[in-house]
Amino acid sequence: MSNGNHIAFIWSIAETLRGSYKQSDYGKVILPFTVLRRLDCVLQPTKEAVLAQTKTLPANIDDTMRELMLNMASKQKFHNTSLYTFAKLLDDPANITANINHMVNGFSADAREIFIERFKLPQQLAILDKHNLLYLIVKQFAAIDLHPDQVSNLEMGY
Repeated sequence: MSNGNHIAFIWSIAETLRGSYKQSDYGKVILPFTVLRRLDCVLQPTKEAVLAQTKTLPANIDDTMRELMLNMASKQKFHNTSLYTFAKLLDDPANITANINHMVNGFSADAREIFIERFKLPQQLAILDKHNLLYLIVKQFAAIDLHPDQVSNLEMGY
């Protein structure tokens, strides 16, 4: 994807938010959803392995070992045990807020903290839902492939 396409995509999100958000608050939606979609794309190839690993872990496993085992299954320094992906979120529009929260809560502790504490994503989800924009935003982000093979880390910074 070229920088021109990235810019057009960001503008399309801004157009969706126009009238419901102040222009200065667009980043409160664009940044967390960009990161969420990026992580969704990165974890997609190992999603089934992580879900399978989750089923084999003993109930009494300590949190540190659980995180380590799931990170090994994801082949990353983070993981997600939620059944949801951006594509699956679109299958249930009526419950999209709850399902995104399940998706966020399925992340490893460090990633989860970023979405909840730093991005305040649950609050943004409530605002987007109130304005009937949440499904539209998820649909727009689901259509873009932000995997590092498609969009480099350098390009993500632009």
